[in-house]
Amino acid sequence: MQKVIFEVKVPVMIKKKAKAYVSSCAVLDVHSQGETESEARKNIAEAVRLFLITCLERGTLDNVLRECGFKAQKKIARLPKDHRFITVPIPFDVTGGRSAACHA
Repeated sequence: MQKVIFEVKVPVMIKKKAKAYVSSCAVLDVHSQGETESEARKNIAEAVRLFLITCLERGTLDNVLRECGFKAQKKIARLPKDHRFITVPIPFDVTGGRSAACHA
């Protein structure tokens, strides 16, 4: 068995609230928080990873991305300066010897 890792780069915002840092990935409507900015960044990355893996496992990723407004694009859109990006690794196990058509 081989392991393949896809990386997804998504914009996030982290804002200091009264007693916590709130982290948001608005393009996927995924939110989290943490006691520190670092913890909030780690927690939003994990929330996005679990969200995408769950969508993949359920076979709903295409529909979910369409509902979130995703479209194929040649250029990367500019985001407001207050956005930062996180890279979210999504691991896959690849079973050798299996002939399956790739629909990419």
